[in-house]
Amino acid sequence: MKKKNLPLLENIEITGVAAEGKALARINDMVVFVPLCVPGDIVDLQVTRKKHSFMEAQVKRIIRPADQRCEPRCKHFTQCGGCKWQMLPYAEQLRWKQQQIEDNLRRIGHIELPEISPILGSKQTYEYRNKLEFTFADRKWLSWDDIHAAGGLENIDNTYGLGFHIPNCFDKVLDITECHLMPDYNNQIRNAIRDYARARGLTFYNEHKHEGQLRNLIIRSNHLGQLMVIIVFGEDFDYAPMLDWMHASFPQIISLQYVVNTKFNDTIGDLDIRVWYGQDHIIEQMEDLVFKVGPKSFYQTNTEQAYELYKVARDFAFFSADNTEEITQPLIYDLYTGTGTIANFVARQARQVIGIEYVPEAIEDARVNARLNHLDNTLFFAGDMKDILNRDFINRYGRPDVLITDPPRAGMHPDVIDTILFAQPRRIVYVSCNPATQARDLRLLDADYRVARVQPVDMFPHTQHVENVVLLTRR
Repeated sequence: MKKKNLPLLENIEITGVAAEGKALARINDMVVFVPLCVPGDIVDLQVTRKKHSFMEAQVKRIIRPADQRCEPRCKHFTQCGGCKWQMLPYAEQLRWKQQQIEDNLRRIGHIELPEISPILGSKQTYEYRNKLEFTFADRKWLSWDDIHAAGGLENIDNTYGLGFHIPNCFDKVLDITECHLMPDYNNQIRNAIRDYARARGLTFYNEHKHEGQLRNLIIRSNHLGQLMVIIVFGEDFDYAPMLDWMHASFPQIISLQYVVNTKFNDTIGDLDIRVWYGQDHIIEQMEDLVFKVGPKSFYQTNTEQAYELYKVARDFAFFSADNTEEITQPLIYDLYTGTGTIANFVARQARQVIGIEYVPEAIEDARVNARLNHLDNTLFFAGDMKDILNRDFINRYGRPDVLITDPPRAGMHPDVIDTILFAQPRRIVYVSCNPATQARDLRLLDADYRVARVQPVDMFPHTQHVENVVLLTRR
């Protein structure tokens, strides 16, 4: 359907929240998905896409805002795409995330469920992340509103942007001057680097030509506010003055690293990252455990809320729903273990913990962290889960008493589920960042396991994302 034939819908009430952070309205039997709206808004909508059972639309005019609509904190809110729910009060965000969990488990899982516990909200709703990644671009992205407000493109300097990719656009970068996902040092560092580079004529990266001196900037922090900064250069040049300036300007950077990436993609996992100043890692702490976080390490990006998530997983692993039954000194399998954070977190109460992860570098981090914490009852294996976790593996290392699984958004491969059913653990603790695929997998486990406890955890305020932890016990 040609865009000029798409209808304008007038005086429409937004009634709910849908997937991907969009709101929804219903017109007869048709569902309309709309970004940047709040349930209760009365709006005029311009349809941008129409299918048989749904439409997508943009707001043309807010006739009457919902009572619960609030003012977004970030000035980049409508363009960035990263924090889509800033106009929704946090209590309402939690309510809709709880509803998302319940809808997915019931409508996709079709399984018997206990009462779902109230979602655990994040104490910090801003400045909660410990890692951000920014992109240099020789042309910054401008909206039509920006261009019209300036009286035309010729009146705007659109060169040299440093910020976030526009959603679904690999070559369009929004120039960011403020971001509230990290404390203000992220703004100070990023904006100072942009100013320094522009003043000295350094070139920003062009995704189409694959050229430019400055390509990416990564900032990581720990619970002490110490920083690791990795700057990714797009070509080899005399970068020493810039790195020396960064070290002198920001004393809180205790690990300053760099890498030259001339590949056609932004991944640096296969590249040699070098230390310019300080150490090659920062240390994170959780209870009395310490974790070495390197430039390639995976670590949950909301440190404080990760602790709450792991406490739930540990509680589910060892205690029954009414806390009357405790599993003591179990053999635990930790699937998709990453850098072994959960595995190490539960190891002191276990006979042995066996972790499996696809990424070899992550497994090496897991082993390092086990040694740092003097844990000698962990084993870690690297490889594809469906290939490693098989019946021979179970027969060799034993049937687990408790199996913890924290798969990627796609959920678990059917072969992995088959092996879990063969292993017959007494309990399964399923941690998920995607309730839809979690619900699908729970349905496949339902013949042998019942859901005993459900605990949603909000790791990412102002986004639609939510974590969910489910305890399954054998029937």
